[in-house]
Order: sequence, then structure tokens, then C-alpha cells
Amino acid sequence: MYISKSDALAWFSFFAELPEDEPLLPRQQEIALATLFQIEAAEEARIERLKSDIPGLKSLNDRTFYIGDDARFPKGCRSCLLGTGLSAVRKTNRCNLCCPFCYDYGEMDLQPPVGEGYWEIGGTKLREDDLDLLFSMGNRPTGVAYVYLEPFMEIEKYYGIIRRFRDAGVYQHMYTNGTLATEENLRALGKAGLDELRFNLGASGCSDRVIEAIAVAKRYIPMVGVETPMTPELYTAFLGKKAAILATGLDFVNFAELHLNPNNLENYFGENMYMYRQGYLSPIASHELTLKLMRVASEERWPIAVHDCCNRTKFARDLNLRAHEGGWFGASSYGMEFPSIPYAAFLPILSDPDFPFLREEPLPVGYRPTDLVL
Repeated sequence: MYISKSDALAWFSFFAELPEDEPLLPRQQEIALATLFQIEAAEEARIERLKSDIPGLKSLNDRTFYIGDDARFPKGCRSCLLGTGLSAVRKTNRCNLCCPFCYDYGEMDLQPPVGEGYWEIGGTKLREDDLDLLFSMGNRPTGVAYVYLEPFMEIEKYYGIIRRFRDAGVYQHMYTNGTLATEENLRALGKAGLDELRFNLGASGCSDRVIEAIAVAKRYIPMVGVETPMTPELYTAFLGKKAAILATGLDFVNFAELHLNPNNLENYFGENMYMYRQGYLSPIASHELTLKLMRVASEERWPIAVHDCCNRTKFARDLNLRAHEGGWFGASSYGMEFPSIPYAAFLPILSDPDFPFLREEPLPVGYRPTDLVL
């Protein structure tokens, strides 16, 4: 059904008042999913219009989109979208910052430790000297990523394991907010064999100190770039520091579409939101601002790759990984990160007169607010 915005608003206002543990009846579920589809379809049409305005937009096997120098497109993303990455290597359960977009916002002090002397690889607890056994299994990934939470909190523990993955021929990239990076530890990472380092510039508000660290990292690490969730604050700060950022010699910028979970939703409540494939919930401004900035980058011929790491890319990533793992056709672990649809989060976009649906029809009998919906 092509539910109208007015009917959708009436129903979602009702759903938002229900107790969280009260499930919807089947026809109510149809209404909820039809509404999510209408919002998603309208937003995808807006996205396509923005993409059509970007000169030189490129596709990586239709799994993601980018502009700029092909050689500077991050190899970690190629591994993630075409190979058998992204395999997460976890160690540090702490961070020195508290970002409103963080998935663990408000629960930073509650993150469980991996354990002294242990690493979490593929969900399994391993010691560093277990890696030879792990590599002997013959299913080593094309790439691994060091995540969770800020590795530079104890970066000296990472050098040994990075050397082992380097010797095994596995491509390695790491995420950091960059505020604890120094020439000493960046040099050590490069010497150990780290292939790629990604700075979350949004975490520091594009601080001058972190921008300087990007330039230092480029002296020692082959691929260096930025990966950060796109927010209005980042959009403004990035453009304001554009010249300094490009002068670092970085290779790429990944603008990630901000997606929300129960921890960080309240920080963005009231913004227009949509849900991609009944999975990730995101403010529509995030992806739209990325594409606007990509247009600027293309028109100004920035000497880097700029990657649209959006929800569609994350969806493709998971389908690719499951296919490489031998999953059934269509297998994926991609899904919603809420126990149930957060109906109240969609009330702003359903109330926004500047966000029209593409097509609307009256509700059929049995689905109207005055009907008994079973």
C-alpha cells in the first residue's frame, strides 16, 4: 500500500504511545512497514538527484560510490567490499573522548574488557602466540581492522600483533580519533607494518593537532585517510579546514552515513530520519551532506579519493562477507539495531511539509484509523 503521510503520521503517533513491549497486530505491522518504505523511497529519490549532480562519480562493482584517484581509494574498503574483510581485531575497551555519534555513548565505562594478554579476533579470544595456529587453518582474511574503542590508549600493545599479520600477508587498517597520536607511535606503527590508518576527524571537531598528526602519519604509513560520520558540524568544520586537511597529503576521505542505536538516538532526536532496508536508522541530513561535499570535491578536483560510505555500502558489505563465507543466497546479518521500530523517531519527518512522499493512496478498508485493525 502507498500510505499517505497524513495517515502514516496518525498511525505512527498511535504506535509511539504504545508500551514498548506491546507487539503490533499483523495489519498494523503492514502499516508500519509501508510507512518505512514510503520514507525510504522518497529519501532514495532525493539521494539519486544529488548523485546526478556529482561530476565523475564512480562505482566499485556497484557496491559503493566514490570520486577521485582510483589508486587512492582505500584498500581496506576494497577488502571489505570485494574480499573477505572486514575482520575485526579488538583489544582496547576504553576511549579518551565522548562523541555524541558514538555507538557506545553513555555506556563507555561499561564496555567489557577483552582480557589481559588476549585479543578478540572473529569473536574468539586468542593470545598473540595463537596466531600461527589460526593462520594454519587456511582461511585467513584479505584484511583486518583494529577497532573498539581507541587503540592509541594502549598502542604499544599493538605493534607485535601487527607484525604477525604483516608477516602473514594480511592487509591491516586501524581507526583512531588521532588525539593521542605522536610521531613516535606513528613511526612505530609504520615500522610494525600497519598498511592504513584512518582518522575520525569528527571526534575532535577537525582539530589542528589531529590534522597535523595526519601529515606525520603519512611519512610512515603507506595509506592514510579520514573516516568519520557525516554530521552538520563536521560538514562546516571540514570545509573550514579544507586547505589544511588536503595539504597533509592524505589519500582518501570516507564520509560515513551516521547510523543510530539506542545509545546515541537521543542525541539526534527531532531530526528527520529514515530506515534503510528495515535496518540502519539514520538522519537524512548525513548522507545528503556527504553527497553535497563530494560534489564540491569533484568540482574542485581534490587530489584524493572521496568515498560515500553510506548505509547501502554497509548493506553490500555484509552481503559480500556472507557470500564469501558460503552463506545461502541472500544471507546477511544486516538488520535493525533496536529491539523494535522506534516509532517516535519518525514523527518529525512525517510532520515535515518539505518531505513529500512520491506516491500516496487512500488506505484500504480495514487499515484506516477508524477501523478495527487486526
